Amino acid sequence: MQTLYTIDTSEEQAQGNKFNKLLDKHLEQSRQIFVYLIHHIISIARYAETDSRLRSSKHLPSKEDLNVNIKIAGNEIVWKILEDSSYQRAVAEIKPQHWDNDELIRKTYLQLVEAPVYKEYIALQERNKKSEKNILEYIFTDLMLANDDFMSHMDDTFLHWDDDAEMMNQLVLNFLQKPANADFQDMLGAEKRKFANDLLQTVLEKKEYCLELIKPKLKNWDAERIAVLDMILMEMGVCEFLYFDTIPTKVTINEYIDLAKEYSTQQSGHFVNGILDNIHKDLLAQDKLHKVSHKKS
Repeated sequence: MQTLYTIDTSEEQAQGNKFNKLLDKHLEQSRQIFVYLIHHIISIARYAETDSRLRSSKHLPSKEDLNVNIKIAGNEIVWKILEDSSYQRAVAEIKPQHWDNDELIRKTYLQLVEAPVYKEYIALQERNKKSEKNILEYIFTDLMLANDDFMSHMDDTFLHWDDDAEMMNQLVLNFLQKPANADFQDMLGAEKRKFANDLLQTVLEKKEYCLELIKPKLKNWDAERIAVLDMILMEMGVCEFLYFDTIPTKVTINEYIDLAKEYSTQQSGHFVNGILDNIHKDLLAQDKLHKVSHKKS
């Protein structure tokens, strides 16, 4: 969607594989954000060691200064990530530490140690997968995403943060559930990357035909005055109807409704739903839809 929007609003015409390179660029920008978010979570967790060192090196350290609990710095998920070769390569390539705000990391850590959930975590004598995961989720959702300073930092650092924020929220939470399944070199995997490129190319190649199906459904609407994103989402939806036979039509319609609500205008979800549903009925009546059945035999 983002790539098609960039192409549609650009004065340049996409030629050859230029649009695929643009898609790859957008995907790489998203990968950089993802790697940085994971790096930031780890930095907050490992600040416990820095805090312990700084407090113990005071001229007259207190008993508390000499006994800072550093359990979270040894979080098992944190160390699985740090030892992951794909993460190590991603850090070497992207260098997420260049975007660090040390004071923000320190303040977030200090917020963490005051939280009841953190005190419960360090009170546990044993380590278990649930508590190790839960404390990292808390850092991400309650201390990073809920922090205006962190959100401003992301806005200032990453041009596409606003567009990617919701997706990144889900990606990071999914990753913390199953960190062993991640590949920091290729977040999509070959199958999804192929789908993304195929969908992009299909929408560009079939644009005129899609518009022939969409425009008669607009009734009193002027196609030129409809939000650019709405038109793009409808073109993508029609292409999935016609050229991607493994995707159920209900899934297509629901996903583009959600995208319209999230990224376009308040009325866009209802509008996109109505047009796609109308086109879907016409294509069914004309026997132009040939979807693979997903029902179990």
